[in-house]
Amino acid sequence: MTTSKMASLSRLRTRNSLIIAGLVGFIGLALYPIVVSPMVNPKKWQKVQKETRKGIDQAGIQPGGMRVWSDPFAPRSDKPTDSKAT
Repeated sequence: MTTSKMASLSRLRTRNSLIIAGLVGFIGLALYPIVVSPMVNPKKWQKVQKETRKGIDQAGIQPGGMRVWSDPFAPRSDKPTDSKAT
C-alpha cells in the first residue's frame, strides 16, 4: 500500500468513528430524560404520579375484578388465615 492510500483509509476510519460516536452520543442524550432522570431523582416523579392519579379510583378500574396491588408478603384481609400452617 502506498502512503496516500493509507492516509485516505485513516481519514475514512476517523470519519466513521466520529459518525458512530456522534450517533451513540445522540441516542444517550435522547434517552437521558426518559431513563436516567427518573432513576436519579425518583421523588419528583413520585410526586407527579400522585398528582396525576389523585382522582382515580384504582379498585374501580382494575380489569377482571382483580385486587389492587398490595404487599405480597402481608397477610390478606379477604382470606381467612389457616391456623394449621405447614
